Order: sequence, then structure tokens, then C-alpha cells
Amino acid sequence: MYGIIVLLATVLLLLNNEGSQPLEYTGSELQHSVGLIDSENSLVIRESVARTGCIANTPQYVMNKGTYTVSMDYKVDCDGSVLELWEQGSKIAAWPVPTGQQKMSVDFTLSKDVKQLQFKTNYSGQGELTIKKFTLAPKGMFYSDTYFFVVLFAVINVVGCLYVRNGRKWLTQEQLVDYSIILGVALLATSPMMQTYLYNGDDLCYHLARLEGLKDGILDGQIPVNILPDGLKNHGYLNAMYPYLFLYIGAFLRICRVSLALSYKVLIFLANLGAAVSAYVTVKSIVQSRRSVILAVVLYTLMPYRFTNIFSRGDLGEILALVFWPFVIAGLFHVILGDRRKWYFLVIGFSGALQSHILSAAFVAVICVITALVYVGRIIRDKRYLEIGKAAGLSMLLNMWYLVPFMTYYYMEDICKDSLRWSSYFEQSINLSNLTQSLSLYNKQYFSLGLALLGCLGIGVIYLLCEHRSQKEDLDGYLLYLLVMGCILAFMTTGYFPNRTLLANSLFENIATMIQFPWRFLGPACACMMFVGVIGLSRSDILKPFRNIIFALLIGLNLLVIVSVPTDNNHMPYDNPEAVASKGHESKLAANIGLFYPHEWRLDGASDERLTSSVITSDMNNITVYDYQKKGTKAVISYSATSDRGYIELPMLSYIGYRAYDENGQKVEIRRGDAARIRLAVKGDGIEHHIYVRYGPVPAFVIANVISALTIAGCIWYRYRHRRKKNASSDSMQEEVKDAVVLQQS
Repeated sequence: MYGIIVLLATVLLLLNNEGSQPLEYTGSELQHSVGLIDSENSLVIRESVARTGCIANTPQYVMNKGTYTVSMDYKVDCDGSVLELWEQGSKIAAWPVPTGQQKMSVDFTLSKDVKQLQFKTNYSGQGELTIKKFTLAPKGMFYSDTYFFVVLFAVINVVGCLYVRNGRKWLTQEQLVDYSIILGVALLATSPMMQTYLYNGDDLCYHLARLEGLKDGILDGQIPVNILPDGLKNHGYLNAMYPYLFLYIGAFLRICRVSLALSYKVLIFLANLGAAVSAYVTVKSIVQSRRSVILAVVLYTLMPYRFTNIFSRGDLGEILALVFWPFVIAGLFHVILGDRRKWYFLVIGFSGALQSHILSAAFVAVICVITALVYVGRIIRDKRYLEIGKAAGLSMLLNMWYLVPFMTYYYMEDICKDSLRWSSYFEQSINLSNLTQSLSLYNKQYFSLGLALLGCLGIGVIYLLCEHRSQKEDLDGYLLYLLVMGCILAFMTTGYFPNRTLLANSLFENIATMIQFPWRFLGPACACMMFVGVIGLSRSDILKPFRNIIFALLIGLNLLVIVSVPTDNNHMPYDNPEAVASKGHESKLAANIGLFYPHEWRLDGASDERLTSSVITSDMNNITVYDYQKKGTKAVISYSATSDRGYIELPMLSYIGYRAYDENGQKVEIRRGDAARIRLAVKGDGIEHHIYVRYGPVPAFVIANVISALTIAGCIWYRYRHRRKKNASSDSMQEEVKDAVVLQQS
């Protein structure tokens, strides 16, 4: 019976395979600025509009390579109108719209994945053109989301069957309940994204571009991926300036042809799951109260500021960095005051933040320094500097593969950095009253601690300041430090902090404009409050009779965040049940979001209007270009020249790491041309030559990769050896017990 149910569920999933269904638009649904809409929702363009050129177009799609069919139902009076296909601002195909028929259908093939595919209808300016329906259909499928869910469903069932047979060996009953709660909270945090479309956020278009570009970089053979090869109209966009380790998960899904939207949603779910696991592991390492551990999971995973980053800001970097703040706080405690053997918590926290978000890693470093200064006497007295040194050293070695390229491009490359400092900072401060906001039916932005974490603040005040204990423990002092730190960080987000006055100081202005938004301090502030509240609740004598009530109250307050996430009042997955094209189907191709490459981290001069898709020569009379081909970060150009004084500029940005060789294997010098393009000198012997351009490998980057790889291998070997010793010691002890029993019986 179980097998039949699983099979039936799998069949139902396959029947709902939307990835092979066409995208359909009526004429009125196309993007247009002129024309009339008739009673059949067709777009009608008449000669009286006095307009020629593009009059209607589709959204821009992120689409996999393959063969597709585009169809248009129409009526036209005169020749001259054209249906065009564009990719990243360049026209790659065009088909005339013939008179004398009412439907045209054309097949086209994409030789590679595309980023901004768009169809445009160009009107001739004569007669009447009526667009009734536009259809785009794949020969195979747009994406493989359904098959991903089928595989995931199969894996869940296999794991479930194995647990039923051997579950008692794997997990205790208590662990099973705890892990179920963690998974349930992560799913609950992801539930607003389980609609059929993708939430748009302030920075989402950039992170989708990173995700798609990372996939292209992997297929290009880059490991790690420092250049997004097809970004900036195929010129290449610098990827090394923004951490991307965890995006490899989404990039792998994209390689398996999972849609861009679902790949991003999987990352968000894993971030939610990671936040829950992080709170569970770290709080459990400090206190043994199960109530406090479960409360930490709920409070931290469902805190309002995380939802602001997910649904409003679309800041994937900070979303991932928030996963590791509990490890930072718990790691500092163990390194300085607690179990010194758990110094690796600090390594996990710092490394995770560094591989997620540079500014968050800077915050972590600053808080580590401040904490070390506060406890410097204790560190010296207990000789804890060894653990601190091990944590710092291992963190550097593990992240060398990312830090070396980042520092190289940051200090040695002529990249744009000033565009990061656009924020007025003070105007981005929040009202003090907003710190209480936990429920809003009209706004996706929760720049607040929320009522639940404010309750944790109250618990900390009662436990640490109102209770009189004859003997204070180290943990109490650390909680007081976290309470003060959390309050200061929260206060710094508000307009009551003297930001405007301090901006007159050049040092503060430099730091503030780099941070951009004061609300970034809410992340570590929330983590501090969470630790103070959940640990204080387990240790407070005053609150002991009310623990269950407070537990239920805080859980209930945090659950309000979920129900208040706006859903644009659309409770049905399709606006029109008869239309195959839906808000969900279209958004899986990122059509409602688009991809964007910001100006920061570009080479100076590489603005959009200066990016060209053609090869530029210094003298068209003396230099002839026969062919130019580019695939990923590799290119080859064929030319002949009659003068040595000329040069060729390729439509590729000249980053550190690019090299060029001629057909004889001799190195060709790369110079930086106009708009930061690759400029190559030519040989003026009148003979046809070939120049091969490729990126990497850069020796310094390779050495850094090897160091990090050897460090990871060493950690795995050390862990394996430690476990073998522990198991051998346990077996030896069991043998001694058996011998003692036998001896006693004899």
C-alpha cells in the first residue's frame, strides 16, 4: 500500500510538469507604450500613431540552451513589420511578419544559456497591425523543476524507510523530536515563498545574476569562479569581490536545468534550516535546558529582520551571514570562558560570515576584537591565547582561496569602489518605535527587533540586574556583556544615535558610507538578545514559575511574523485559469525580476553605454578581422595587418589573470584599451594570424587554493584520527569491564 501511494504521488507530480508548457500572452499582456486594446484583448496599432520601431515586447527571460518555437497570431495590412530576438541588448535574429496570413511560427536554437532573452515587435509605420496572441514553447522543456521534486520525494522516502528499519540506532526519541522541530520551523520560515512566483527584492536581481553567472563559470572550467563570463553583455563581470561559496549549491541545480527561481528558493530554505541548526547547536553547547534550545530555534529563525532581508531587501549575502552569528557568539564564549575545546565554533562562525557577506565578516572581526579587549585579563590569566591563535590561524588558512583573489583585485585592479558609498546613512536610520514592530499587513520591511526579542531583553534585565546572587558565574558576566552589546547595536540603528553629528568626522564618514545602512547592526543585535533571553529564562529564579507561560508567549509572538508577510492579495496561483502562462510559470524564468550587474566592482570606464559586442580596430584600412569567437572566458580572433602600429580591442574586459598567445605559442601582451577592453598589438606582415585569449590560472590563486585544500584535508584527517582513538578507547574500556565481570563471576 505504501509503495502504491508513493507511485501515485510521483505520477501526480509528473502530470503537473509546468516546465514543458508554453508561455502565452494576449496582445494586451505584452509590454507596450502605444496602441489600443480591443474587446478580444488584442493590441491594435494604427498608422495614426505616427510611430515606427518597437511597439510591443515580452519580458526578459533567463533561458537554457536548446530549440524553441515562437508563434504569433496577428493581422497586418502592410509589409515591413518584423519580429526580433534580442539578448543582452544585441539583436541575434529577426523574422519578417508577412501579410496574407494570420499566424507565423518560427523555430530557433540557442547555442548557449542566455541571460536577457527578449522578443520585440517592430512596426513598419504603415497600415494596421493587430497582435492577438504571442506564444513561446520549448521543444523539450524550459526547466526541470518537476524532476527535481520527484528526485527529492524519492530521497525522502528512501531515508524514511531506512529510518523505520534502523531508526533506533540513528536517533533517540528526543533527538527525533528536536530535529523535526528544526525542520518544521525552517519550512515555516520558507512557506511565504511556496507560492508559484518569486518575491522581488531590492537586490534580488543582482544575486540572481551571480547565481546564473556562477553556473556559467563552472561550465567554463573555473574552480573557483572569479569571472562571470557572460555578464555585462558577454564582457565578463568580476565575481571575486562578493562571497559565493554557498551559491555553488544553486549553481549546481542550474547545471541540472532547475529553474533560476527554484534554485534561489532552495538556497533560502537551506539558509532557514541553517539558522535553525545554528541556534540549536550553539545554545545547546552552553545550557542543557531543552526549553531554551527550542525557544532559540524559533526566535532566531523567525526573527523579523531575517524576513526583511528575504522578502523585502533580497539580500542573499546577509541572509546567509545571519546563519553564523550564533556560532560567533558561542565561539567567543567557549574560547574565552567556556569549553576551550570548542574553539572551532569561532572558526565556523567567522568562516561562514566571510563566505557569505564581506561587511558581516568585518562586523564579526570588530566584535571579536572588542570582546578580546574586554576580557584581555581573563585571556592572559587562563592562557586562552592558544585557542584564539588556533581559531584565527585556521580561519585564515581555510579561507585563503577566497581572500587572495579578493585582496588582489581590490588593491591591484582598477575597479570602481566609490559607487558603494552612495548612502546618506543618517536618513536610513529607523524610528525607535519601529523596534517593537512584529506584525504588519502592509509592509514587508521589519527593521526591528520584534516583540519576542524585546521580551528577551526584558528577561535579561530581570535575570542579570534584578536578581541578587551570592556568587556570579562566568556565563552571567558574558550574558551581561551581550545584553549591553545588543542594546548599543540596536541604539545605533535609530535616529537618536548622533549619526548626523558624527558624519562631520572624516573617519566616521568613511566607515558609515561603507556600511551604507545603520540597520545592518540589527543582525548581531538580534543574535545577542536571543542568547540573553533563552539562557536567562533557564537560569532565572524569579521567572522559574512562569517559564512555560513565557515560552508559549514568545513563540506565539514570533509566529505572528509569518502570518503578516504580504502576499499581494493573490490567493490563487493563476490569474486566469484558462491561460497556461501564469505569474508563477513566467517568474521561474526570472521574467518578472530580471538580472542586473551593478556598477560597483566594474573596471573603471566599463559603463553600459560603452560596452560593445563587436571587435574594434585602430585602423580599418590596415587591419582586417576575419573571425572572432568567444566561449566563456576563452576567445580566439583571426586577423591580418599591414602595419605594426595598430591594435585590436576585444569585447572582453581586461581583468588580471587574462593571457594571450599567438598561433606559435608566443605570448602576446595585453593592454587595457578604451572602456577597459582587452587591447592586443598586431603584427603588420600582411599574413593571417590567430590570437588565443584565456583566463587563468593565476599562480597566486592556485597556491591559495592548494593551501585551503590541504587545510581542509588536514582537518578531516585530524577528525577521523580523533574519532578512531575515541572508539578504540571506548572498545578497550568495554573489554576491561567484561574481563572484570568474568573475573568476579569466577
